[in-house]
Amino acid sequence: MNPTAATAPPEIPDHPPAAPRAIGPIGRLGRWAATHAGIVFAAWAVVAVGLGIFAPKVEHALSGAGWQANGSESVEVRDLVQEEFGGLNSTGLMVVVHSTGQTVDSPAFQRTIADVSAELKADDRVSTVVQPAPGSTVSPDGHTAIVMAGAAADSNEMVRAADDLKGPITSLGTADVQVAVTGASGMWSDFNTANREAMMKSEMISWPVTLAILVLAFGSLVAAGLPLLLTILGLVASAGSLYLLTELTPISIWAMNFALMFALALGIDYALFIVYRFRGALFGSHEEPSDAVAETMDTAGKAVLFSGVTVLISLSAVMLVDSPAFRSMALGIMLSVIFVLAATLTLLPAVLARLGSRVDKLSLPWVHSGEHRSPRFAAWGEWLWRHPWVPGIATVAVLLALAVPVLSLDTGMPSIKVVPEGDTSRQGYELVQQEFGPGAPGALQVVAPAAEARTVSKQIAADPGIAQVTPPQPSASGEVALIQAVPATDPSASELGTAIDRLRSELPADVSVGGAVAENHDLEAELASRTPLVIGVVLGLGFLLLLVALQAPLIAALGVVTNLLATGAAFGVAQLIFQEGHGSGLLGFEPQGFLDAWGPVFFFAMIFAISMDYTVFLLSSAKEHWDRSHDPREAMVGGLAHSGRVIFAAGAVMVAVFFTFALSGPLPPKEMGIILGVAVLLDALLVRLLLVPVLLRLTGRAAWWLPRWLDRILPDVRFGH
Repeated sequence: MNPTAATAPPEIPDHPPAAPRAIGPIGRLGRWAATHAGIVFAAWAVVAVGLGIFAPKVEHALSGAGWQANGSESVEVRDLVQEEFGGLNSTGLMVVVHSTGQTVDSPAFQRTIADVSAELKADDRVSTVVQPAPGSTVSPDGHTAIVMAGAAADSNEMVRAADDLKGPITSLGTADVQVAVTGASGMWSDFNTANREAMMKSEMISWPVTLAILVLAFGSLVAAGLPLLLTILGLVASAGSLYLLTELTPISIWAMNFALMFALALGIDYALFIVYRFRGALFGSHEEPSDAVAETMDTAGKAVLFSGVTVLISLSAVMLVDSPAFRSMALGIMLSVIFVLAATLTLLPAVLARLGSRVDKLSLPWVHSGEHRSPRFAAWGEWLWRHPWVPGIATVAVLLALAVPVLSLDTGMPSIKVVPEGDTSRQGYELVQQEFGPGAPGALQVVAPAAEARTVSKQIAADPGIAQVTPPQPSASGEVALIQAVPATDPSASELGTAIDRLRSELPADVSVGGAVAENHDLEAELASRTPLVIGVVLGLGFLLLLVALQAPLIAALGVVTNLLATGAAFGVAQLIFQEGHGSGLLGFEPQGFLDAWGPVFFFAMIFAISMDYTVFLLSSAKEHWDRSHDPREAMVGGLAHSGRVIFAAGAVMVAVFFTFALSGPLPPKEMGIILGVAVLLDALLVRLLLVPVLLRLTGRAAWWLPRWLDRILPDVRFGH
């Protein structure tokens, strides 16, 4: 018998009756915060002021490098060259001096070289300055010369040196002679500057857009300000914490960028869920503010806690990648999550209790206070209950179709194309390629025992991927020699990675291959080897947490699988845009022919973390209705009716925020904005508000089945009040 063909099911009540039960620990924490608001405000004032003092200093303390695989062969070469060859390693500076009308022998050209050398020698972070030499760092036509500056500091400090020196050194150029600072440190300096400016531009656009959407979502200016309170507090606290951490270990400047994004994302998500529930309890059930807070935190607050823990678990998996930049970025985001979560569970209840009915002050005319259950989403849930198959199949087909391009996704380390065309490092890079050959900016550094250096040099020169080899340079100790090998292809070409692997396999075991390109290659290899592990850990721990929260293995598994569908579709779209170049003209970027190698592992963790927010919000609400009624229809329709509006509003804010990053200058912020924006759009609209309700409909009671043996193991978690 077809169940949908029977008579119309009974109407679901707005507030299903439930036997009263004791408030749980999260509810008791909320009630305590509500009744001790003065203590809570004082404590958070201490946190805000104590950490806020350090927040303005964080930007100058964060590092610009750290994109390396710790313990790799290339990092070992960099350290050895630092020690034995006057710091002329991959982090040293390259200054390109070029003139179309004059040659290196002309007085004006020589004066410029002398001025550049003097400027470099005056900086304590420069260990040695090597003058241009014919046959290696002077072009065949004599119109271009390279001044090499050795590194006397670590990679992060050399990026700061490039920050400080590129302006004064570039200004030494004249109408006839051009000067450009380039090399790996110069490139990271220019990229970080462009990225910081782009992020500021995106933030200026996103804040008013975010506020407008929040006002529409909450219907009240007072309520709309609460997410921004959490965001600002989380950002100030995490910025101050990051500054203090820089006293212990280098922290990537990207950690601050991502911390800002997640503080905004989670501050909005959590405040939406809490405030909606509070208004329903306060106005709809006519409870006292402290009782409304206790009910809110015992239900929505518990869901927020599970969501926050899931986000932290997802991001902690990124720590498996043994790279300083990755670990510090994950740490920055986790700090912002911890502070936003703590503020949501303590400060927000205290503020809501103090506001009481004033939470709806300055409201829009059409707002109905206490309308926790959305009639529109209830009607949508009823329609999906009656017609599950067609929308369900269509949604899966769309997501799978969008995910297909992932099968041909290529990755690579960022090329010079991520640096704006007018920046000095890109100008110098292109001049070096033009005058010395396509592989000249990515010279490999090969360190060999002094006795084997000549033999090794000949072996390198015979490799088809190498265009030129410089004579072996003896080290300070005389035990090893340095050989510079200029590749035959562009440093970002995949053929160069193949050549590096080939050299390492064919050269003697006591010979090491390094250089900036080799460092990128080793980091890419580290990412490729760790990505499956990171994805597996995120999926496994995500499932376990949903299992504990929902007490239902089938729906926990479906929650994880549907997250994976939305993530795959987002990366499929990324392949079409950033690898194939579709829409690159509209978005204003030059495609590299691949997605940046750090994208899959890092964006996967971020997407999964955000998606789990919506998963927990929807399914915890459905679980609450299931615990009350044990009716699968009420669980599906009621869960959607009570969480759909929150998910829709939060998704709209996140899509707007992330898509503003697509307007940014450098390519990586565009990748981040498009991938995260598309992921949230697909997850909120197609997965949470359509596919998951359909799966709840099709699985029925089986969705909430819990084996007895598992019931005995799991802690008793309930979202009902």
